[in-house]
Amino acid sequence: MSNQTDRHVAVIGAGPAGLYASQKLAALEYGVAIFNRDIKPGGLVEYGIFLDKHKIKNGFRAHFQQILDLENISYFGNVTVGKYGKISVKDLCHWGFSAVLVTCGAQGTKLINLPGETLKGVYHAKDLVYHYNQLPPYSERSFEIGKKVMIVGGGNVMTDIAHYLLKYRDVKEITVIIRRGPDEVKFDQKEMMPIIANLDLDDFKAEMKRVSPAMLAIGQDPEAAEQWILAGLEKASPKEYDGRIMLRFLLSPKEILADANGSARGVKLEHNLLQRKEENVTAMGTGEISQMDVDTVIFAIGDSVNDDLELPMRQNAILYAAHPRFLIEGITFEVGNPVTGDPLPGIFYAGWSRNPSTGLAGIARRDGVFAATAIGELLASRENNSSISTAELHQRLDALQLNYVTNEKLKLLEADEKLQAEKLGLEEFKYSTNEEMLKVMALAQNGGQ
Repeated sequence: MSNQTDRHVAVIGAGPAGLYASQKLAALEYGVAIFNRDIKPGGLVEYGIFLDKHKIKNGFRAHFQQILDLENISYFGNVTVGKYGKISVKDLCHWGFSAVLVTCGAQGTKLINLPGETLKGVYHAKDLVYHYNQLPPYSERSFEIGKKVMIVGGGNVMTDIAHYLLKYRDVKEITVIIRRGPDEVKFDQKEMMPIIANLDLDDFKAEMKRVSPAMLAIGQDPEAAEQWILAGLEKASPKEYDGRIMLRFLLSPKEILADANGSARGVKLEHNLLQRKEENVTAMGTGEISQMDVDTVIFAIGDSVNDDLELPMRQNAILYAAHPRFLIEGITFEVGNPVTGDPLPGIFYAGWSRNPSTGLAGIARRDGVFAATAIGELLASRENNSSISTAELHQRLDALQLNYVTNEKLKLLEADEKLQAEKLGLEEFKYSTNEEMLKVMALAQNGGQ
């Protein structure tokens, strides 16, 4: 085998799961070709981490560059695989790859399908995160934000959205709607640090008093929950922004109300009670409805996998093999045949493609490495593995008239953006459109993806 020419595994997606999987496969001496929808690698590390966390992002970028520089890894950015691109998973198998690993994340957005969900002023958190992190085409969209914002969801994404609204959008009032109670919040204490100084403490204590009976009814400790949520106050930075944050528990949105111009003006909310079923706590609607006036609604309720890759699906998730061959730590990374439950030959998945909205970069890294280990076991079990040479791969992509971005081209873009940042006196500069980036790399925007 020549590491410089042979590519045995196609990896779809260049976030942490895909990149660390590629590194593992390269260490096992298999050749890897990474296909990425975006021009830049990094996935949610590049486009999901809060926009001013430059040190964290730069640390990941340096490590990712080391991976892409490995001799037996090829990078092809600006290439969409699936029904919206010119390449399918079946094509990759027919080209000669022995295995395909899907790590392109959870590209779909969870919807509640509420009346009014498509009104102006109603957004989904991922779209807004992509916008402020300058991922095309979200970077080019307009997001009009009012002064009274409702965020639906109580996880870490909510904390980033609230931070952005306070710091960059001068929002005066943020109300966070959480379906269950204070014991069930999903955010980490560390992620609350940048915004906890803006929590309206009098309002919070009144809200805790309101929901305490529902917590006590199922054996929860309201005082302990309050202390946990407020634990970061002592170490929090001084209050920098004027806006206030209010937490509202035991509420579920039922309808978004429109004004005369078709924009959001308020939300109808159903009040909930808590119900314990063994170790699980669920919310049960009471039928009591109240209304809250807001001018912007942002859903931060997680992501889902869509069917762009035309793989077997079940309930908005890629179907796993019921009878896997290569379990790693008791987990199957093999995509399943919906009829037999057996693995689809050579098709694997990892990261948020396998388990949407679960954990941060460290979890995705582990998932990618485990999946690569499973692929390694598959390839090692065969006497002969098929492959495609790098030269033939370039020929196939050229024949499809794809403006693919190689690792060498990425370095040109990185150098230019660093130069622009120095000229403008910025810590970081990013081009906001694919057209600008392709122009810097001397790639014309034609032919599609």
